[in-house]
Amino acid sequence: MDLTHFDQSGNAWMVDVGHKDITERTAIAEGFISVTDAVYDRVVAGTMKKGDVLSVAQIASIMGAKQTSTLIPLCHPLALTKVEVQCEVVLPDHTASCGATITESHNRAIKVRAIAKTIGKTGVEMEALTAVQVGLLTIYDMCKAMDKGMIMGPTYLVEKEGGKSGHFVREA
Repeated sequence: MDLTHFDQSGNAWMVDVGHKDITERTAIAEGFISVTDAVYDRVVAGTMKKGDVLSVAQIASIMGAKQTSTLIPLCHPLALTKVEVQCEVVLPDHTASCGATITESHNRAIKVRAIAKTIGKTGVEMEALTAVQVGLLTIYDMCKAMDKGMIMGPTYLVEKEGGKSGHFVREA
């Protein structure tokens, strides 16, 4: 098996993408954090002590996407052309159908969805996924005074376009 991030001696290296075509590349990722009714209600009301949870998580997600190559070893630094993030509370019916980890005490969820775009030689999946994770961590940080038992997950790639591997759409 050929491992793309290791040479023949087992040393790590950043993949050479110099020969790849420049294409428009897009990735969409989303993730969830399960919360208690009390946390959910405070987030909806905008009354969490640390401020507007959804707005702060949105900005943190965008910042996270921009820092991906400094956080993930061997990731190429990219000139992102767009990062769009939506953070929203999710109704209980959708929470169960999305696969979020639901328990009796954590039966509500907040969803973070990120779209990352670039024009370049390598994809933006890691940037979209990092944006989502940073958003979820921010929500946790802003709400942990009320509940340290929040559950993050699942987080996954929804769709990606561009590049040699083509178009990917996650099956439901």
